Amino acid sequence: MELTLIIPCHNEAENIAPLLARMAECMEQLDAPDGLELVFVDDGSTDVTFAKIAQAMDAPAHPRISMKAIELSRNFGKEAAMLAGLENARGDLVGFIDADLQQDPATSFKMLNYLREHPEVDCVAAVQEERHEGRVLKWFKRRFYKAFNAVGDVELPANASDFRVFRRNVADALMSMPEYFRFSKGLFAWVGFRTHTIPYTPAKRHAGSTSWSFGSLMGYALGGIVSFTTWPLRLILYVGMLTSLVSIIYLLVVVFEYFVVGINVPGYPTLICITLLFAGIVMLALGIFGEYLGRIYIEGKHRPVYLTRRMIEQDGTDQEADGLR
Repeated sequence: MELTLIIPCHNEAENIAPLLARMAECMEQLDAPDGLELVFVDDGSTDVTFAKIAQAMDAPAHPRISMKAIELSRNFGKEAAMLAGLENARGDLVGFIDADLQQDPATSFKMLNYLREHPEVDCVAAVQEERHEGRVLKWFKRRFYKAFNAVGDVELPANASDFRVFRRNVADALMSMPEYFRFSKGLFAWVGFRTHTIPYTPAKRHAGSTSWSFGSLMGYALGGIVSFTTWPLRLILYVGMLTSLVSIIYLLVVVFEYFVVGINVPGYPTLICITLLFAGIVMLALGIFGEYLGRIYIEGKHRPVYLTRRMIEQDGTDQEADGLR
C-alpha cells in the first residue's frame, strides 16, 4: 500500500459518496498512488455516517482503493480521530484529508508525487492561500499564529493545516507521543523532519455544516499554546515583578506627599483600587495555574485518547474493538 489517507468524520453522511466518487476520479490521474487505503474514522457521529461508510465498502469505488472504517465509542474530538487513523494506517506514506471536499484528493496526490521526486523531504503540508471565512475569524487566526510563534517552543507555518502527506518515519514519531491533549500542528512542528509547504485554496463545503464553533476554535487555540509553551506561567512572574515595582513607586509617592508636601492622602479610594488590582492579578494567576494543573491531573490518569466501538475492513471483517491508546 503506497498511500493511506486518514479521513476523520463527524456527521458527514452526505459527503461520503461524493468524496469516494472524487477519489475514484483522481485515481485515474498519472500521479495517483499504486495502491490507496482510505481509513475513515467516525468520531461519534449522531447521523448515519458510519452506515454510509459501511454501505460504500460493499461497492468499491476503484479497484486500487481499499477501505477501513473505525467507529469510536463517542465523540473524542478530531485529534483523537486522527490518532486512531494513524494507528491503523498501513501505507508507506500517510496523509490527512477532511471528508467535506474542501480539500481535493488531487492535492494529496500532488504532495505524494513531490515526496516521490524528493527523497530528502519527509513531509509535505498544504498551506491555505485564501480563507473563505469572515473577517473577524481571519483576524483571530492570524493573531493566533503570530502569538504562538512569538511564545511557543516551536514555529508553525502561517495558515498551515492538517492537510498533508508524510512518510512512515513521521507517522511513527507522532504515534510515539502518548499525550492526551494533542495539537497536531504543534506535534508536526515539534518532531521536526524536513517539511515542504505547498499552497492550496480550499473549496466550499459540499454538504452539511462544520462542527467547529468560534468558542471551540478559541479553546483549541488556547490548548495549543498551553501544550507547547510555559510562557503564561512566566507571564505571571513578569506581572508580579511589574506590580511590585509600581507598588513601591506609589508608596514612595504617598510618603513624599504626606511628609514633604503635606497633602492629606485619602486612604479609602486608594485601598479599594489596590485591593481590586491585586485581586485581579491573583485570580489571573490562579486561572493559569489551574489550566496547567488540570492538564497534569488528566494526563496522570493515563486514560486512552479514544475508545473504538467497531472496525470494519473491506474484506468483510467486522470487529468489536477494545480501547486503543
